[in-house]
Formats: sequence, structure tokens, C-alpha cells
Amino acid sequence: QVQLEESGGGLVQPGGSLRLSCAASGLTLDEYGIGWFRQAPGKERTAVSFVTIPDGNTYYGDSVKGRFTISRDNAKNTIYLQMNSLKPEDTADYFCAVADIATMINAIMGNNDGGIKYWGEGTLVTVSS
Repeated sequence: QVQLEESGGGLVQPGGSLRLSCAASGLTLDEYGIGWFRQAPGKERTAVSFVTIPDGNTYYGDSVKGRFTISRDNAKNTIYLQMNSLKPEDTADYFCAVADIATMINAIMGNNDGGIKYWGEGTLVTVSS
């Protein structure tokens, strides 16, 4: 049984930083993408960033490039999303997700994410003064 457990969300002031974690268990895929999506109230869910396994290639949505960094710790089966220079518009529920790489690339380009295999339950990030 695959489980994706997110942590690290919270309240932060504009310009501040947060680091999200996603601990994965039960994954048996040899090659896949694992990363982050977000959904703000009243808005559609969008892809934020993902990393490919095993190659470690990283991808980012245009709105977070240069501010967010995704990384992985293979020993811990955990990925991280370091979020810097946070803006109020970054406020959203952040979800960890796993899919084949083509699906993740499709999503990061702004297309639908219907092919996602596994979802975490999400962690809330609120950017407000």
C-alpha cells in the first residue's frame, strides 16, 4: 500500500520560507515522478514541481521558478520542497503526488493531472502578514 505523508505546512509572512516534506512508503515503481501540486481556495489544482526517480531531473512551474527548490533523500524515501520568497498567492493546500514521468511533465506544462497514481492528503501553506 502506497502512502505519501506530507508535513511542514504552516503560516509564514510574505518573503519568508518554509520547507515541505513528503515521506513515501510502499512504492515499487522503477521509474516515476514524485512532486508537489497545490490548490488555492476556489482555484484549480496546479503542478508546482517534481523530481524524476531514479534520474533526479527536476521540473518547476513558471510561477515558482527561482523561488522553490525540490530535492530528495533516497535513503529516507523523502522529497522536500524548499520554498523561499513566499508570496500571498502561494497560499494553498500542497499535495504530494506520484505518477509516470510523462503525466508529470504534462501537468507541469499546465495540462490536466488525471493520470496521477497516488496522492497525499495535503498540507496547508498560508502566506499572510
